[in-house]
Amino acid sequence: MCFLTPGSVHDVNLLDQVVIEAKASYIVDRASLDFARLSRLHQDHGYFVTRAKRNFRYRYLDSQPVDRATGLYSDQVIRLYGFYSKQSYPERLRRIRYSDAEHRRWLVFLTNNGTLPALTIAQLYECRWQIEPLFK
Repeated sequence: MCFLTPGSVHDVNLLDQVVIEAKASYIVDRASLDFARLSRLHQDHGYFVTRAKRNFRYRYLDSQPVDRATGLYSDQVIRLYGFYSKQSYPERLRRIRYSDAEHRRWLVFLTNNGTLPALTIAQLYECRWQIEPLFK
């Protein structure tokens, strides 16, 4: 699915036009981090992977062991803490912290997919970067 819009249309608005396919994965840009829209995607039984913004607030609930040799640092189950975000997305999320050695940076992913391995979640988002040069 592809939407072509003028630069004045913010990416997050396009989530309203997407017909959600159950069990499909949607890789969402961090600029589109809107918990109400992600909640709709979750309620329609779709999966999402997005990057967390630095200032988002959450409560740690649980964690899974990770192999740090793969670049993974943590695989946690969290619940949003901020007043509005918690109202918009009351469900649990996974928070996966990953070290991107190639670009020397830490990445934090959020997903509602509790079944895929944490490294697969990180790799899914990495695949998204492969299309970025098309838009430059």
